[in-house]
Amino acid sequence: MAEIPTLVTNLLVDLPLRGDEELVSVQVSGPGLRVERIVSTGQASPPGFHYDQPHAEWVVILTGSAELRFADETAPRRLVAGDAVLIAPHRRHRVEWTDTPTVWLAIHFGADLDATAPVPAEQP
Repeated sequence: MAEIPTLVTNLLVDLPLRGDEELVSVQVSGPGLRVERIVSTGQASPPGFHYDQPHAEWVVILTGSAELRFADETAPRRLVAGDAVLIAPHRRHRVEWTDTPTVWLAIHFGADLDATAPVPAEQP
């Protein structure tokens, strides 16, 4: 088995203060797993758009805050630094707003995840 190098990464450096799009960088990927650092600078999902992923996702807010809304809930959930949520496969959700900057750690996992596929962009 090949040795995996030990790398030190600080997820809270090089944060943009503004940007038209979120910055998504894949930290680790493999069969059934993709770990991303997402930096939001005020972005939100387009009106009427919901993510509907075939795999599970666990997200934690490392810094900043955001509002996450699930299609099956009447009120959005406000997330602040340290808050984490597990999103089940096909649980429709959207981002209502984000602070500048908000850093997310997103762990996508499951048999239906293609870790080599490009990170999907939000589409209405």
